[in-house]
Amino acid sequence: MKLIGYLILLVAGSFPALAAENEQAISWLERLSQALQQRNFSTSFVVVKNNQAEPYHWFHGVSNEGVELEILALLNGPRRDKLRKGNIVSYIEPELPPYSVLSSQISGPIPAILSGDIHQLKGHYDFISVGRSRVLGRPAQLVRIVPKDQQTFGHWLWLDQESGLLLKLAIISRKGQLLEQVQFTHLDITESPSESLQQLQATELPKILDIPKSSQDEQFSWRVNWLPAGFERVKANRHRIPVTKQPVEFMLFNDGLVDVSVYVGASADKQRAVEYVMDGATVILNQVVSGFEISVVGKIPSNTAKAIADSIVFTN
Repeated sequence: MKLIGYLILLVAGSFPALAAENEQAISWLERLSQALQQRNFSTSFVVVKNNQAEPYHWFHGVSNEGVELEILALLNGPRRDKLRKGNIVSYIEPELPPYSVLSSQISGPIPAILSGDIHQLKGHYDFISVGRSRVLGRPAQLVRIVPKDQQTFGHWLWLDQESGLLLKLAIISRKGQLLEQVQFTHLDITESPSESLQQLQATELPKILDIPKSSQDEQFSWRVNWLPAGFERVKANRHRIPVTKQPVEFMLFNDGLVDVSVYVGASADKQRAVEYVMDGATVILNQVVSGFEISVVGKIPSNTAKAIADSIVFTN
């Protein structure tokens, strides 16, 4: 009985410490969000996965009128730039003429939620403030975003103690395996936006694409019957795969932190066994069922992707 009583006291005593860690982590993540919205900075980082590195240059600033300016450029291969003025994001890609869309965030290796409301994740993730370390020659605070179930991966963030900005991000499996990381290689924080952002401010962006709302919320003859907790449908449309030109029906799901894409299209094969590839933390799963090819793509475990694919039912 004495042992049981001691264990009860030990567990009960751990709750205040866990709550304090959680509140401290939230405070750090709120500081990160504020810094990503309000700071003028220029930084470079590499995305490391599968023993390969993709280098990026990232500029962010705020004009005198209070408008956010942003440039995200992939430095290897054909030019792929993403530009943002306020709620307009423009894309420069080799396959397409430049175009713009209405959005207040640039999609890229850094999860958009980190500059938004981190409280949206509280229902499905825990936040843990771990301790201090040193990254890029700067004192850093490690914060972990840990999923409450086995269906998604954890995110570890190292934040600059002085500015609150991100210095390193790692995606970790439930077994503690490093799957992918974003390592910053330099960080310059300035009083005013960089020259590149000042040029962006004076540049006229490409015309905004007129995308009918109906084409972004299509209804299909199939549905996804199971998703991990917290995932909701963001949009659905019909389009062609750029490389193969094959028409597909597409749904995008998100839990606030992670995007999962589901594609369904006709297949020449009646049946085909499941195939999947891991690209860092991203799984690409394909299987053919009753003449339809189903693909699931996202930074999720392969068994989660398989469960999503297996849950698809055709209504006609």
